[in-house]
Amino acid sequence: MSLEALIFDVDGTLADTEETHRQAFNAAFVQFELWWDWNREQYARLLAISGGKERIAQYIESLGLPAGEQARLKELTPAIHRAKTRLFTELIADGRAPFRPGVARLIQDAQAAGVGVAIASTTSAANVEALISANLGRDAYRKFATIACGDQVPVKKPAPDIYQLVLGALGLPASSCVAFEDSGNGVQAAKAAGLYTVVTPTVWTAAQDFSGADLVLPSLGDPAAPLDWASARKIGGPYLALRELAALHAGANELPDAA
Repeated sequence: MSLEALIFDVDGTLADTEETHRQAFNAAFVQFELWWDWNREQYARLLAISGGKERIAQYIESLGLPAGEQARLKELTPAIHRAKTRLFTELIADGRAPFRPGVARLIQDAQAAGVGVAIASTTSAANVEALISANLGRDAYRKFATIACGDQVPVKKPAPDIYQLVLGALGLPASSCVAFEDSGNGVQAAKAAGLYTVVTPTVWTAAQDFSGADLVLPSLGDPAAPLDWASARKIGGPYLALRELAALHAGANELPDAA
């Protein structure tokens, strides 16, 4: 089965955005006079929950508040999250989250070769557009075959719904696509959808379980930022190029010879 599309997660995969998200959450809390302050360790734990609104709701439940106050805060959650999204996109526009090594190169090489590039993310569409535009240029997101975000499906990762939505929009079988993720939840979602999955963990996700992934690398690598020797040996080169990726994907899809 030939390689016909690359499907990327966003936060942590395209760029290490989580610190920028954390700062935007805390700034939004101040705007609503909540005075919550998520530190790095706390936010790392909250990342086990997919989706910003879901993280806020889970945090509210953890506070042990009276039922009435808990209900009031949960009603505020969508507004808090909208404020956080606005603040995040402002920070992204200022260049706070550059793409990780190899991401822009692989996306552009795939698009030039006629291989589709899609997004399957739990973040909002506004965040995706801001990040892509800041790193690839204004309107670059229009070159993506499809962009699917968390609010478009009833259940977020680790459920496979977002990947199934993307595959349906692409009109392609899972066997002809590769997913790129950075988290354990993302790996579970991609593998449940039947996708060959490449993982590039960040400091936020490095301790998570990636045992289901097909390939784990510290990054995709670039000519100016080559992979370490052990990683390069896995893929047959100093960085993950489209040709090497297609070969790895093809090898994984080969059926064993009949007995």
